[in-house]
Amino acid sequence: MSTPQRRRKTRTDAERNRHRVMEAARALFAESGHEVQMSEVARAAGVGVGTLYRKFPTREALIEAIAEHRAAEIVAAARRLTDADDQAQGLAGFLHHVGEVLAGDRGMSEVIEKTMGSAEPRGETREALLAGVAELIDRARARGTVGQDVTTEDVNMVICGLAAVIRNGAGDWRRYIAVAIDGLRPR
Repeated sequence: MSTPQRRRKTRTDAERNRHRVMEAARALFAESGHEVQMSEVARAAGVGVGTLYRKFPTREALIEAIAEHRAAEIVAAARRLTDADDQAQGLAGFLHHVGEVLAGDRGMSEVIEKTMGSAEPRGETREALLAGVAELIDRARARGTVGQDVTTEDVNMVICGLAAVIRNGAGDWRRYIAVAIDGLRPR
């Protein structure tokens, strides 16, 4: 029978391996796109293929886990920016954070979209993201930096446009954010 310390160490090792696999896969997909093979991921993560498949039984399961993790990171950024002392950076800071993530993960975004049909978060993560964006909008409204009619759907459209600008290399995404923020200001 295993001891509690042995089980805890096993769980810690398993979680560490899961994290290594996801980080290696994210980097490989971001660099090489959809063609990355599971054996390449295992090798880059320093784990055996069996370990990889125990954590992620299919390539799609791995990609979905990465998408969920990436979306959770964006939700956490929205919360940090909502709670930040410098509220002037709230919504604009959030959009810049999303831009940095998408620009750094262009290949990963393509893989997520091809695999899942959309790079937008789903389920509870989507709801948490929308709630975070709504809070950022409310704070911006209170400061008078966005119009009273601005909605989470408006910001979602800005993010979708931002993703397209980055994906297509259609210009400077930072400039796109500046133009979009200007369009959200009160009239």
